[in-house]
Amino acid sequence: MRLTTMPQTPPDLQPMLPPGTPPDRPSDGADDGSTRGLHDTPPLRRQRLLDGWPAAWLPLVRQQAQLHLAQDGSATRLCETVAGGPVTLTVHGQAVVEGAAAQDLPASVRQALPGSAFLQRRVSLSHRGVVMMDNLSWIALATVPDDVAQDLLAGRTPIGHLLARLWIRRQPLPLDPAVSALLWASTGLPDEAATRSYVIHTPDGPVMHITECFRRGVLDAGEPRD
Repeated sequence: MRLTTMPQTPPDLQPMLPPGTPPDRPSDGADDGSTRGLHDTPPLRRQRLLDGWPAAWLPLVRQQAQLHLAQDGSATRLCETVAGGPVTLTVHGQAVVEGAAAQDLPASVRQALPGSAFLQRRVSLSHRGVVMMDNLSWIALATVPDDVAQDLLAGRTPIGHLLARLWIRRQPLPLDPAVSALLWASTGLPDEAATRSYVIHTPDGPVMHITECFRRGVLDAGEPRD
């Protein structure tokens, strides 16, 4: 898993962050020998999940897309399996939202998670420069284990790898337009049919609200591209 960080939080999500929040800092190393900090990374290429397929392929592609949306395991592991190896994690923005700023979070997030301090993360998983998935998540600092919180705050590890440490249950949620609008405001290319939300529960309570938008790369990332 490789890591890329972007230099700052896009303006469309800045009102959600507490005043004085510093911009993202680049990773300066690896957490486990597989994650590397990258710099001067070319722009990512992104397509809607079903865009650009030949008409004859669409029935099979739609079926594959539904299987991806229905799977109940780690989306990180799914992307790595499709890619046939490591994928790149790009952290577009990460900050702790707390106090009065937390009251401005979407209602579905505040209803799902306990506490008043949350780590907000916006990331993409990609392979060969092609986006496989865009992700917007909130992590409840009141219930997430300390070691997981520290690794997330360090910005070097994807959520999917950290969840392997925990006993978890995923609770599917209806897609909240307020959440998806925030995600698509930073990524573009709205694609409701390819987007899902869920809450991660542990024995200590709900810890994460995650929204994932699958992109075309998750269906063909293993194919060579010119």
